[in-house]
Amino acid sequence: MGPVIGQILPLAIGIAISPMPIIAAILMIMSTKGRTTSLGFLLGWVLGIITAVIAFTLLSSLLPDGGPTGPQPIKGVIQLVLGVLLLLLAVRQWRSRPKPGHAATLPKWMQAIDTMRFLPAAGLGFALAAINPKNLLLAVSTGASIGAGALDPAGTVVVIAVFVVIASATVVVPVVGYAVAADRLSGALASLREWLTRENAAIMAIVLLVLGAAVIGKGIGSF
Repeated sequence: MGPVIGQILPLAIGIAISPMPIIAAILMIMSTKGRTTSLGFLLGWVLGIITAVIAFTLLSSLLPDGGPTGPQPIKGVIQLVLGVLLLLLAVRQWRSRPKPGHAATLPKWMQAIDTMRFLPAAGLGFALAAINPKNLLLAVSTGASIGAGALDPAGTVVVIAVFVVIASATVVVPVVGYAVAADRLSGALASLREWLTRENAAIMAIVLLVLGAAVIGKGIGSF
């Protein structure tokens, strides 16, 4: 179980430091119905991560391989493809950076956050977690690693739980923290939102570059 956790840890961190869901969570926290919508978004985010990881773990467990200690060519091919796709996303993100002298703009869907209610917020959180291309690629790689680890059911549950806790932490912390200490966190969250908005493309490009290289390395090591 330890080696599998070591393999999925960078992937969980890759999901956790995605700027967009953090920005969305902060915008919801500061909206007119912040406490309700932010909790809905958090619930959807966690459920989305759980759904994607479990689905790809179940799918990957059906693939033939050489066991946890032998060559795993199918897993290797999957991870090589995923790694290349992550690198391509990194290039796309880097090229999407705002030009010098131009302010970064948020996606249009974020403009509707202020009027969202609980269920739409939960749906948005689920979509960002389970349908977002970058998260999907990381979930596929995570599922491949867990499925190829030949863990017993209890071990699989523990590994998935560790992944979900780490991947969702950056949304859990501001939502729960604001619910507990709203007055003290308002200024810090506003500053964090501005910085993430400004540096979103660069942050994601670097994260995707590192993760893509790591996944390619795992793929090569599976042969």
